Amino acid sequence: MMTSDPRPAPGAVLWDLDGTLVDSAPYHWLAWREAMAAVGHDLDPRDFARSFGQRNDAILRGLLGPDLPMDEIQRVGDDKERRYRRYVRQRGLQPLPGAVEWLARLHEAGWKQALASSAPPANLDAVLEALDVGRYLDALVSAEEVGKGKPDPAIFLRAAERLGVPAARCVVVEDAPAGLEGARRAGMKCVGVLSSHFGQLEADVVVPSLDALPEDAFDALLRGA
Repeated sequence: MMTSDPRPAPGAVLWDLDGTLVDSAPYHWLAWREAMAAVGHDLDPRDFARSFGQRNDAILRGLLGPDLPMDEIQRVGDDKERRYRRYVRQRGLQPLPGAVEWLARLHEAGWKQALASSAPPANLDAVLEALDVGRYLDALVSAEEVGKGKPDPAIFLRAAERLGVPAARCVVVEDAPAGLEGARRAGMKCVGVLSSHFGQLEADVVVPSLDALPEDAFDALLRGA
């Protein structure tokens, strides 16, 4: 007579990128400022801060008007991203405190891990190359792939599907309210990492940085799930 396997399904961690694993906001600021100057728009730092983490179509329509044609969104957005990737490759990036240590620790413990980011795929490739952490990740999912940005839960649900892990066994790590809302809408636990962009977050666990997470933080979040 067969008995059910008492072991829980594997757990997964779905990582945001900017503000969570790395802080490349200065490069985004430089790239947006240059791309907007090229179309005659002087970008205000407050507008940049308010739109940080959104998809390019939402950012550009917010800056240049709701009726901005899609081909112009594509052209200006592509210009901005080329500038951003140039900064990443020329100047390099440093992971945020605790980021690489957690990626390695979870990988060693058998957790599945995915990057779930609003960034275009080419940006993800450039950042992973700069950080040299691709070996810890089992999947990459961008908002471009699912056609919807955070707080829509689609990107997290696609990442869970790609990993073969139920949503209830996933933990999302984010620094932005929109991403944390998306995690909740996906039925996932979430860790909020405070940053210079967002000083207050609602999450199951909130920490000032990843290196402040308790060693059993992820296990504790999924205990009984």
